[in-house]
Amino acid sequence: MAEKATNMLNDSIDALLNRDMVKANAVCQADDEVDELYDQVYRELLLFMIQDPDTIQRATYLLWVAHDLERFADRATNIAERVIFLVTGKLVEINVSRY
Repeated sequence: MAEKATNMLNDSIDALLNRDMVKANAVCQADDEVDELYDQVYRELLLFMIQDPDTIQRATYLLWVAHDLERFADRATNIAERVIFLVTGKLVEINVSRY
């Protein structure tokens, strides 16, 4: 998840610098993958906490890390959306709130 989010940020910055629509669109598509990974981590950590309450504190910290990585990927997607607007003049919103 961290690697994918980092790659998304690097690609979104590269797309911005080079006005690269292909890369910007790829970043937007990758956001769904990070969202799925976050959901998977969330479910697994909840299961750990239910099965063993002694893991609650550690699992909660990991949930925050996963949440922050997911938001990091969302920010990269926001940059990619701005690149698309910059190149096409069309406003797209990939990151419509999931919550």
